[in-house]
Amino acid sequence: MLNEFILEEGDSAHEWAGYVACGAVVIRFAWGFVGSPHARFSDFFPTPQRLMRHFSALRRREHPRYLGHNPLGAVMMLALMALVISLGLTGWLQGTDAYFGEEWLQELHEVLANVLLVAAGLHATAALVMSHFERVNLIGAMITGIKRFR
Repeated sequence: MLNEFILEEGDSAHEWAGYVACGAVVIRFAWGFVGSPHARFSDFFPTPQRLMRHFSALRRREHPRYLGHNPLGAVMMLALMALVISLGLTGWLQGTDAYFGEEWLQELHEVLANVLLVAAGLHATAALVMSHFERVNLIGAMITGIKRFR
């Protein structure tokens, strides 16, 4: 969001914000293999079976408790990570000799930025809604890494 509304496109601050965002995703990706048990991809990777069980529970108006990500949250997290990396790649490519000034790449970069904003808004809204239904402070858990059920 910083890059979309505050920093000037093509400015070095814009580029560095992109590098920092990509670096954070790379760190989170690594943490998905070596981090705490509920931060690991093996704990929450959204397999079709996990997604179907979750959808079935939601249809029955049940709200299963997950110590880590629920399957839909996992899909969103992976999508957000992919969007940030895609933004970083398309932004970086625009500075290379091969793709400098390519309009299609600039447009793709802008579309990805807008999709990321929508996805982040949807993610935040879902976290607030699910916090209410599951009676857990998901926002606090995202910050501290500790999920406390009421």
